[in-house]
Amino acid sequence: MALTTIDPTSVLIVIDLQKGIVPILRDVPDAAPVVQRAAQLATAFRRRGLPVVLVNVTGRAPGRTDADRSGGGRAGGAAFPPGWSELVDELDVQPTDHLITKRRRNAFHDTGLDTLLRDLGVTQVVLAGVSTSSGVESTARAAYDYGYHVVLATDAMTDPDADAHRHSIEHIFPKTGETATTAEITNMVEGAR
Repeated sequence: MALTTIDPTSVLIVIDLQKGIVPILRDVPDAAPVVQRAAQLATAFRRRGLPVVLVNVTGRAPGRTDADRSGGGRAGGAAFPPGWSELVDELDVQPTDHLITKRRRNAFHDTGLDTLLRDLGVTQVVLAGVSTSSGVESTARAAYDYGYHVVLATDAMTDPDADAHRHSIEHIFPKTGETATTAEITNMVEGAR
């Protein structure tokens, strides 16, 4: 479904655009523009006085002992390298931004994100980031289940698996919210004075 409106109580949530993940995506087509588009969305939301939530991941769910499928050797709780969870510079983190750290795919699970959004009076979430079929999709599903009006910035997200990315955008996201480009969202945010 196409974007219909930007609620007056909308929030931008950017998933896992951090220094340990973005370089892994260097061989993924269109990965670099995804970071720039997410940064453009953050700038537009900040200019309008709308909240920006920046999410990073610092590890796996506690107690997980299964093998790490990413090939990063993190099974059994091995530490990530220093700086791995720091957000990329392009996001230009501001003091007004809200930072959420997760240990699972879903940015809502055990993070306090829902409480934060309820306290801010948020009714709509706009999602961007990586990976489309993992962190973004699981967060979109949770936001939908929590009753938020979900918007997915489809050109401000990517996935190492092109087929999984396409499946999320074509088959999952139309069931969980509205989809739009960065330009469409930015135009609505800037026009909602």
